Amino acid sequence: MKPLQSRLPQVGTTIFTVMSALAAEHKAVNLGQGFPDFACDPALVDSVTRAMQAGHNQYPPMIGVAALRQAISAKISALYQTPDQTPYNPDLDITITAGATQAILTAILAIVHPGDEVIVLEPCYDSYVPNIELAGGVVVRVPLTPGTFRPDFEKIAAALGPRTRAIIINTPHNPSATVWSDADMRALETLLAPTEVLLISDEVYEHMVFDGAQHQSAARFPGLAERAFIVSSFGKTYHVTGWKVGYVAAPAALSAEFRKVHQFNVFTVNTPMQYALAESMANPAPYLDLPAFYQRKRDLFRAGLKNTRFKLLPSEGSYFQCVDISAVSDLKEADFCKWLTREVGVAAIPLSAFYGSGFDQRVVRFCFAKQDTTLQLALERLSGL
Repeated sequence: MKPLQSRLPQVGTTIFTVMSALAAEHKAVNLGQGFPDFACDPALVDSVTRAMQAGHNQYPPMIGVAALRQAISAKISALYQTPDQTPYNPDLDITITAGATQAILTAILAIVHPGDEVIVLEPCYDSYVPNIELAGGVVVRVPLTPGTFRPDFEKIAAALGPRTRAIIINTPHNPSATVWSDADMRALETLLAPTEVLLISDEVYEHMVFDGAQHQSAARFPGLAERAFIVSSFGKTYHVTGWKVGYVAAPAALSAEFRKVHQFNVFTVNTPMQYALAESMANPAPYLDLPAFYQRKRDLFRAGLKNTRFKLLPSEGSYFQCVDISAVSDLKEADFCKWLTREVGVAAIPLSAFYGSGFDQRVVRFCFAKQDTTLQLALERLSGL
């Protein structure tokens, strides 16, 4: 047979897979890939068991279990919407997805036609660009400000054009751990107001915002909400990344197009987990307490890193900490991460992996969503730096 013509000829094995394999080979502490190494609340697992025993083991509705969609609508309304805003309709506006990555791909496939342009703000999560390319879209890369990773609205405005179909934003931001402010979101709202550009707002770390700050969901801003697919992840919020359950909230007209694709690329999402999550959401404490939970881990990790020559960048949200390696090594980011894994026994991720050009600014990313003992072991190994 002739070799297949690849749909993604530039895509190879992700840096996350490479670094996790290297970490396993060298028995390194894996602070590279972004997942917890601790268990979720046992009560949540008990809820899944009860749902299975109650017979919730067949297909749920394509759009998701009603109780879960209702709980999501109530949460968004309570946390982000003002009394004069109309809550998201659980039947028309909210769809349960097989994780946030599937949600983003589905949104892109639903709205992007061949030749349409989609703006991505680099550094960005690694699925965005391949998703756009699979839809036949054209990726327009706009850099966040190097050093601060703040949005540059002059550059975003310059990137907007007659073929712009959508823009993807991510706050709290992976990989930089920055958080968009109220002023940032209002600037975006003003910028998009005279356009037909749609918004994909990746908010999977919505409940991990530190130092008393608030997450600025696109749902807060009517001019953004009316054009937005808002994406979130139960895996991040409830420490169950392996469950792969997320959701999209979008106005009915956008949700209708989203569901046309959703029903054919995943159809629906595992039933007992949905019932368990709906039951858990009756108590808001798990997600309301999450900022303090992760801020304590952030502070523990940052305190230990201050004893090294790493320069700490701000960690305003998410469960990531970026550091400047300039005072530690002359190696490029990717080479440094491999050296750190082999020789020091701690795995990290180079920020250059989040840029299409491989832009190297001597910054690497650690994940602190780990047990305290894991973080302490990593800090002991890093102390020599």
